[in-house]
Amino acid sequence: MTVLEVIQRSSEFLARKGVESPRLQIELLLAHVLQVPRLKLYLNFERRLTDAELDVLRALVTRRGEREPLQHILGSVSFCGLELEVNREVLIPRPETELLAERACEYLARLDSSAPIILDFGTGSGCLAIVLAVRFPAAQVHALETSEAALAVARRNADRHQVGARIQFHHGPDLAALSAGLQFDLLVSNPPYIPSGEIAALQPEVRDHDPRPALDGGPDGLKFFRLLATEAAGRMTPGGCAMLEFGDGQGEAVSDIFSQQGWRIEALEKDYSGRARILIARRP
Repeated sequence: MTVLEVIQRSSEFLARKGVESPRLQIELLLAHVLQVPRLKLYLNFERRLTDAELDVLRALVTRRGEREPLQHILGSVSFCGLELEVNREVLIPRPETELLAERACEYLARLDSSAPIILDFGTGSGCLAIVLAVRFPAAQVHALETSEAALAVARRNADRHQVGARIQFHHGPDLAALSAGLQFDLLVSNPPYIPSGEIAALQPEVRDHDPRPALDGGPDGLKFFRLLATEAAGRMTPGGCAMLEFGDGQGEAVSDIFSQQGWRIEALEKDYSGRARILIARRP
């Protein structure tokens, strides 16, 4: 079979299985198997695949048809230009979280402190902590995570990008796991925010493959926002900033939770689809 034939047939197969953007998915899988940039496929439509290449590709396409996430099949994801390992132990970073990272970078670039102290709560793959450590070499970055397995992935990703020695990883369910006197100029987090009862209705790629603790925000999805609004209040330097990702329709409730704990709400930033997605709040 030629490259073009493989793309056409596999696209039809994935479409029947309910996979979104099936042609893009097969092109990425095929580029992975052939070890070439995806766009190079368009210059080699008539190239015939070997039997060995077809066998490998069939296995990967079958997994994708069973709704295993593409990122798990490939073993990595690009986040803010950095390639990161992902697997079933960590949430796959979304584009919305890239936007959170960019807003955090903009804030740090304006900050007077030459060595800001940062906390990434629920670090997962380490994506936020690693981007901030890479872009701000003088920053003191702390990453907190309740899952030991996720922390192992985050550490490998940090070492991969040569910032492992500059990120302090902490294991625990809340800020009590941190040193008593530790305070932060910036808190960033993409906490679990899906209401428990809604998880069963999520797409199979998320419901069956992302770790449930990274999704489950309690009965109303707001459990971790209450925790952070309370526990982080005494952990911030004067004027310290919190930047948190939240779910669809949660903006008003999250703002109220933080306002009630004395935070000053600065903005509800919109994501790429125009929905409110990121809370920016400060301590007076």
